Amino acid sequence: MDGKPFRIFVVEDDEWYNRLLVHNLSLNPDYDIESFTTGKECLDNLHRAPDVITLDYRLPDIKGLEMLKKIKTENEDIQVILISEQSEIEVVVELLKFGAYDYIVKTNDIRERLLNTVQNIRKGERLKREVISLRSEVKKKYSYQNTIVGNSAAIQEIYSSIEKATRTGITVTITGETGTGKELVAKAIHYNSTRAEKPLVAVNVAAIPHDLLESELFGFEKGAFTGANYRRIGRFEEAHGGTLFLDEIAELDIALQAKLLRALQEKEIVRIGSNKPVKTDCRIIVATHQNLQEQVLKKTFRQDLYYRLYGLHIELPPLRKRGNDVILLAKHFINEFCKENGLPAKTLSKSAVDKLLPYSFPGNIRELKSVMELAITLADNDEITNEHIVLENEVLMPDITNQEMTLKEYNLRILKKYLEKYNNNTSVVAGKLGIGVATVYRMMKKPNNPIE
Repeated sequence: MDGKPFRIFVVEDDEWYNRLLVHNLSLNPDYDIESFTTGKECLDNLHRAPDVITLDYRLPDIKGLEMLKKIKTENEDIQVILISEQSEIEVVVELLKFGAYDYIVKTNDIRERLLNTVQNIRKGERLKREVISLRSEVKKKYSYQNTIVGNSAAIQEIYSSIEKATRTGITVTITGETGTGKELVAKAIHYNSTRAEKPLVAVNVAAIPHDLLESELFGFEKGAFTGANYRRIGRFEEAHGGTLFLDEIAELDIALQAKLLRALQEKEIVRIGSNKPVKTDCRIIVATHQNLQEQVLKKTFRQDLYYRLYGLHIELPPLRKRGNDVILLAKHFINEFCKENGLPAKTLSKSAVDKLLPYSFPGNIRELKSVMELAITLADNDEITNEHIVLENEVLMPDITNQEMTLKEYNLRILKKYLEKYNNNTSVVAGKLGIGVATVYRMMKKPNNPIE
C-alpha cells in the first residue's frame, strides 16, 4: 500500500488484555503495532496518524465516547474499534453515530473478529486510495490542454470560457457543428469543478425514442406501466451532486420540454407512476449543433426553457476555422493511436500537411481522427505521406461524377451517400451537410427520388 506502514494503536489499561490484543494483531507482519494504557498517551500521539485505534471503552482517565469524539475531531480518517466488557445496545448505537467503525465485546477468543475487522478496514483504505488516484488521473486527463488540443485564438477563448464555467454551478450551453468536441468540453467543465467527485451523467436526447425519454430522465415506479416490474431511478437522480449533460437538447420533444423546465425550476422531479416529488441537485450542461434561437422562432423549442437553459454560452469553432490546429490535432491522434495499438511512432510528411491544411473537414475533429487512424494503418513505414491521407471528397466525388446529372440529382445522390454512411441518421446527416432535418426529409420524399 504505497510503502506507508499500516499503523495500529492499541489503547487498553488492562495489562494482560493489552498484551493479548497486541499479540493477535502482530500475527500479521504488515501491521505496525503500538500500545498505550491511557487515553492521554494515545491523544498525545495522534499526530503520527495511525490507521486504526482499538479503544477500551472504559479507560480510567477518559471515557470511550469522549475519546472517540476527540480522535475524530483530530483526524476523521482514523478508524476506531471500541472494545468493551459487555454489549450495551444503546451505547453501541451512540458510538456508531459518532463514527466508530465497530464495537467488539471482550472475550479471550477475540482474535478472529478483531483480525477480520482490521482487514476490512485495510481493504477499505486501499480502495479509498485507489479511488483518489483514479480521480486524480481523470482530472489530469480532462485538464483543458489535454481535452481541447490547439493553440489558435479561438481555442484560447474556449479555455477561458471553461475556466469561468468551473468557478460556479451556472448552466452551460455548448454549441457547434457535429464533431467539434462538445462532450469533451462538458467533461472538462465537470472534472475541473467542485462537483468532480460526483457523477457525470450524459444523455443523448436524439438517440432515445421520444416515448422512452421521460422515464430515462425521471425514472419510474414499479407498476407505473406494463413491463415496469421494478422501480428505476432516472438520470436526474443518478446525477445527484454531480452534472447532467443533455446532448442534442434541440431534439427534445416539445411536450417533454415543459416537464424538464419544471424540474430545473423546482430542482425536483416526479417519477412516472408517483405523486411524490424527489429533490435533485445536479448541474446542467446542454449541447446542440442547432441554433436554439431559430428553434424558438419556429416554435419547436420553448422560449422559457431556452432562457432557463442558456446560462454561459460556449460556441466551439469548426475545425476549418482553427488554422494550424489541424496539424496539432493530427499529430495528437497519431501519437494516441500508435500508443494504443503498440505501433512505432510515425511522423507527418510535408505533402501530408499540405493536403490536410486546405481541406474543410465537414465532419470536424471526429473526421480528422478517422482520417489519421486510416493513414497510420495504410502507412508501411514511419512516415505518413499525402498518399495515405484519404479525404471524404476523394471517396465521394468519383462515384457521383461518372455520369451527367442535373444539380438536383447530384444533391440527391450526395444525400444518399451520406445516409448510407451514417446509417440513415437524419440528424447527423443534416449536421454534416449544413441543412435542416426537415430539408433532409423533404428531399427524400420528392417524386422520382433515386434514394427511394
